[in-house]
Amino acid sequence: MTGPGALNGIKVVDLSRLLPGPYCTMILADHGARVVAVEDKRFRDDLFLSDLYRNKEHVQLNLKTEQGRRIFFSLLRDADVLLEGFRPGVVDKLGVDYETISGFNPGIIYCSLSGYGQTGTYAGRAGHDVNYLALSGMLDLVGLEDGPPFIPGFQAVDIAGGLHAATGILMALLHKERNGEGQYLDISLADSAMSLAQGLMHLYRNNPSSVQRGRSLFSHKFACYNVYVTADEGYIAVGALEPSFWERLCHALGITEYIPLQYDESRREEIIRAVAGVFASRDLDFWEKELRDLDACCEPVRTLSQALESPLFRERGTVRPAGEGESPRLGATVRMSHTPAVAPRPEPEFGQDTESLLRELGYGDGDIARLAEEGVI
Repeated sequence: MTGPGALNGIKVVDLSRLLPGPYCTMILADHGARVVAVEDKRFRDDLFLSDLYRNKEHVQLNLKTEQGRRIFFSLLRDADVLLEGFRPGVVDKLGVDYETISGFNPGIIYCSLSGYGQTGTYAGRAGHDVNYLALSGMLDLVGLEDGPPFIPGFQAVDIAGGLHAATGILMALLHKERNGEGQYLDISLADSAMSLAQGLMHLYRNNPSSVQRGRSLFSHKFACYNVYVTADEGYIAVGALEPSFWERLCHALGITEYIPLQYDESRREEIIRAVAGVFASRDLDFWEKELRDLDACCEPVRTLSQALESPLFRERGTVRPAGEGESPRLGATVRMSHTPAVAPRPEPEFGQDTESLLRELGYGDGDIARLAEEGVI
């Protein structure tokens, strides 16, 4: 992955924290945007997700000081994008709201990425991934029929929110290129959670009761879309929704009598038990080899460690090999023929680029020393 990237020449200033915002700007940085991350104080080490800061510059700046805001405004004079991830009202208190910034940079694309959005009765509430999943109805769909909802072991909404923010920013950049106008973007993580229901809405409109935990087309209801344990306690994920896939699977498992009964409501539990019994008779390695060329949407369930070592992701560069004594890293996801992602640069240390950016803005060594003494940087 080399070259200047599709977003070469775009400058982004990132005021966000944790996962959604930094993930958004990581995507932009991976494709050539100059991203300057601005933070005041470092959270606990486990909340500073350093992997998200590759290809970025990092500045430590106290926006609660007049001098800090002056420096921040200097950073923004030639910026194309500002992303902030505070609760509604915080940027107004800091004096870095959209009205203020657009007053001296009218072309700015100002993106607010918050839990519940800038409007509505929930706007000021705190939230995390599990809360957005809960309120959107998505959490209620995860788990087994007779048990409680299960919390996914990954931040689905944070990633979805970051993707929506990146998509909105790119659309706004295109509009600006065509019309010269900046604009304000209001991205909500709760809205992003609700968007995860998009694939279910046709089922819901036809029959609301068909979308239930452990009893929907995509959640354990039928044998053709389920997870099965093997003899050595491995797992096989079956996604044989199409009749042709289901037919191949039934032939491979020796249960051809169930081919015409794929979606039979009255015998679905019987069929699930039959499929489970066959998978439980042999080890995962056997089934992986047996099903590899079947073309019926059946795959082994990998651990994260196994996935990071998989040729599937290594061959495409989605996972970058580890150096000696290091863990593997994730690479850029979007593949582009003419403007590929830029070669990854290491993640900066917290505040690493503060002095170099200040010098770029015209501050001398004495100025920088004074700013440090005053707690501005």
